Amino acid sequence: MADSYVSVTNTDALVVPVKAATVYAAHESSLFLGGQLIPVVNAPNGVLQVPELAAVTASTITSGITTDVAVTNPADTKNTITCDLYAARSVVRDLGAIDPSEIGRTLGNAVSKAFDEDVAGIMGTLTGQEITSGDLDMAEVASAVATIRGNGETGPLFGVVSTGAYAALMNDIGGTAFAGGDVFQGAALRSGFFGTLMGVQVFVSSYLNDTNTGVTGSKMAIFGADAMRIGMQKNVDVEVARRAEAVGNDVVASLHAAVGLIDAGRGVLIKDAA
Repeated sequence: MADSYVSVTNTDALVVPVKAATVYAAHESSLFLGGQLIPVVNAPNGVLQVPELAAVTASTITSGITTDVAVTNPADTKNTITCDLYAARSVVRDLGAIDPSEIGRTLGNAVSKAFDEDVAGIMGTLTGQEITSGDLDMAEVASAVATIRGNGETGPLFGVVSTGAYAALMNDIGGTAFAGGDVFQGAALRSGFFGTLMGVQVFVSSYLNDTNTGVTGSKMAIFGADAMRIGMQKNVDVEVARRAEAVGNDVVASLHAAVGLIDAGRGVLIKDAA
């Protein structure tokens, strides 16, 4: 395919390998597009509304009760997530001798990187916890878990640790008994899996940094499934259109999605002291 002639009459020969490579690369290199850490909800019109319901107190009924159970309607907060457009574009010329799968891999990685960076930005709005002294260690992880559990989160917890804090945390553990396995779908999840610490499944990401989170000294984010949501209007896709002036084809990879904070109390961002 690298040396074949591509014209307006046989763009199918270009679409199939480019689309396959783009979608595969995007999902393999992203921690979040698969929905395993942050739930993904379809938003066909590009707008997702997620209700946040406050906790209520249950009534205790004793024998001989003569009154009805009290009405305790939970207070609700509407969270609106408006999908963004992520896109990357390239031009494949008829005699460019370019492997379409390489074009797809590059475009897919670009789209997933932009999305994961925005997810890190939302993590920067989780409940802040300053490190008391030194580097990130297990005591800080335990404190963050205690905060989240204390706020009522009883479900599974996930963590994303920055590459800068990875070595310090690993050194505090003092071993390599926390290697990842093949239980996750996607190369990013498998290769980035740090281990299970304090009941938290932890992953390493280069995107959790001060620039993306907007928080100086960002070390690690720990969160439950209800802390954030991803609105998905259209997952990673590729379009190919003839471009006569370039004597070739436009190849555009796109993603229509957005991530939003739902409950900051169900997550913690561990950071350096101000």
